[in-house]
Amino acid sequence: MTLKNALRSNAVEGTFRHLIYSPKGTIEGVLFEADGAPAQIVFERDDAVSPAAFEALAEGQSILVEAEPMGPSKKGDAEHPVYSFGRLVKVDGRAPPKARAAAAETGYAGTIVRFNYARHGAANGVVLDTGDFIHTKPEGLEGLKLQVGDKVRAEGEARPLVTGEGVVVEAWSLKKQAKPRKAA
Repeated sequence: MTLKNALRSNAVEGTFRHLIYSPKGTIEGVLFEADGAPAQIVFERDDAVSPAAFEALAEGQSILVEAEPMGPSKKGDAEHPVYSFGRLVKVDGRAPPKARAAAAETGYAGTIVRFNYARHGAANGVVLDTGDFIHTKPEGLEGLKLQVGDKVRAEGEARPLVTGEGVVVEAWSLKKQAKPRKAA
């Protein structure tokens, strides 16, 4: 492994091979090759932001990643070195492309195309024509009297959806936008 101590933590350089999926269908890591041997980067559990930086990569691209070697697992020996992800530093020698909505607090607006439902069947948010999912909790949505076709604006912390299309916004504010008045 090529280690560079000039960065905040250990840096590992190699060639991107592919994403590693969790049993839930999310991205939990990356397989890459370093010095001719496979190695693995693992993201924190339920981290939807960090994997987004790797979703657009193609097999064979060069990567430089800040990562810490992981200790032995209680579940058994690893087949290759495993690292805990810090940050993606470079792709093909350049700064990595910015992932959309990397856990930023921003506003999202659009037209409601459908409601989303919690596991127990109550509406817990709306999906906009932009592809973004605005998550409220069922009790947060009840009093808004929203309908499909309404234009809304949400404020909250966002992270990419696992599909790569749109974001999920943990909304602390969701407001119906006023319809323009007709000219008299």
